[in-house]
Order: sequence, then C-alpha cells, then structure tokens
Amino acid sequence: MPKTKKTQVTASPERRRELLHLAAEVFAAHGYNATTVRRIADEAGMLAGSLYYHFDSKESMLDEILATFLAELWEGYDAVLAAELGPRETIEALVTESFREIDRHRAAVAIYQQESRALAAQPRFHYLTDSQQKFEQAWLGTLERGVTEGAFRADLDVRLTYRFVRDTVWVAASWYRPGGQHSPEEIARQYLSMVLDGIAVRT
Repeated sequence: MPKTKKTQVTASPERRRELLHLAAEVFAAHGYNATTVRRIADEAGMLAGSLYYHFDSKESMLDEILATFLAELWEGYDAVLAAELGPRETIEALVTESFREIDRHRAAVAIYQQESRALAAQPRFHYLTDSQQKFEQAWLGTLERGVTEGAFRADLDVRLTYRFVRDTVWVAASWYRPGGQHSPEEIARQYLSMVLDGIAVRT
C-alpha cells in the first residue's frame, strides 16, 4: 500500500499576517535567540508542530518580517527621493515616512535595531547590510546637498547630524504604540520642529 503524502496546510493571507505580527512582537520583546517556536505557538494558541505547517523555521518568520518592513520602507523612501524636493523638504518627508513605518511595523523596527548587526553576517540576511548602506547614502546625500545649496549651515557635520537624526527617530520604536494620542505625522512634525528649528526661543 503506497504511503499517503502529507498535505501542506497553507494559511490564509490574513492568518499568515496575524502569525507574523505575533511572532514579531515576541521577537521584539524577548530577542530572536531567546525565542523558541514553541513560545510563538503558545502565544498563537496552537501547537508548535502546527506552526511548522505555515513556516519551516523561526528564521523564515524573521526573514519575512524584516523583508516586508524594508520593502515598504523603501517604497516610501524611493517615492520621496524621486520627487526631487528641496533638501529641507526631503528631510521632512523622510522623517515623516519613517514615523509612518514605525506605526506600521513597530516590532519589526525594534527587531531590526536589536538584531541587524548579528544577522547581517549570515548570507540569508545580507540584504540588511545593503539596505543600511542605501539608507545612509540617501540621508547623507540629502544633508550634503542641503549644505551645498545653502539650506543647511555651512559648518554642519553631516555625518554627525545623520547619526543624530537617525537615532532620534528610530529609537521611538521603543516607546511608540499605534493608536496613541498622536498620529505618526503629528509626532514627525514635533521632531522636525526640534531638529530643524531647535527648542530655544529665538530673540
């Protein structure tokens, strides 16, 4: 009697997104290495073995979480850069888009910050290094253009400014919660006011 082939169960797109969202929250809260498939399955209210019907490993889940986040981030960033705005307007649009991505993918941003350095050493996650280099080029290029065109101060240290703005924006993933009192756009406006215009009263 021939062996019966095991049928692969395919999750609906909604269920798959739900499982990935849950896995992202667990990875962000406990760290990738400390998180087991069993822990994710427990959070999902299912057996660990059942989760393997949908994903072949926790690495695959992490890969899809980060790749989806970065694809959406670059869709927004590329649209901003293609608009050929002035340097200040480009910085404003990039900051706003960043907060929108934190709103959409808060846990993925937290994972990226915590895990990307170690993950980038693995061939499967080499795209994290490529994305980081592209990200740096976009921001530094805009800041350098701003100095050249007179939109930003001539004495501006563009690399230090890039690091300050980058860290100031993305660290918000540690405290931001979707659906809070302020929208991503409102938070971006406040951040931009402080970064571009300062907090001291002008005399």
